[in-house]
Amino acid sequence: MATPQRSASQGTFFLTTVCYNRRRIFQVTRNAELFRETLDHYRPHYELHAYVLMPDHVHLIRTPRDKTLSQIMNLIKGGFSHKLASKLPVWQRGYTDHLIQSPADFAVRQNYIHQNPVAERLVETAELYPYSSASPGIRMDLYPG
Repeated sequence: MATPQRSASQGTFFLTTVCYNRRRIFQVTRNAELFRETLDHYRPHYELHAYVLMPDHVHLIRTPRDKTLSQIMNLIKGGFSHKLASKLPVWQRGYTDHLIQSPADFAVRQNYIHQNPVAERLVETAELYPYSSASPGIRMDLYPG
């Protein structure tokens, strides 16, 4: 199955990428920390507005700076896979994206990201989940809209 063409490359996007066969890779603390390090490593190429690292998938709200969406996703997914050095596939092919249309759309997507661990019963409140931008002390970029 071919990866669909991206309709836009400028703007702020809500993105989702899934682990291969929904493997719960990020249940392992070291893997989750390694992914967060990978996100930080490539931050010069994008603004990060919100994220959550679930056991088997990732949601991000990001604005590209000097690379396309696809290039940044390739850097993040490829960089993490390389650091993880797994003999098994790490990611499903591709990712989904949604162009944020307004501040209200941004707020809805950000709330979804922050409440995802609560909805999945991983924590009682979003602030308690350590792999989310809802956790205190995580630096996020302001929404440009």
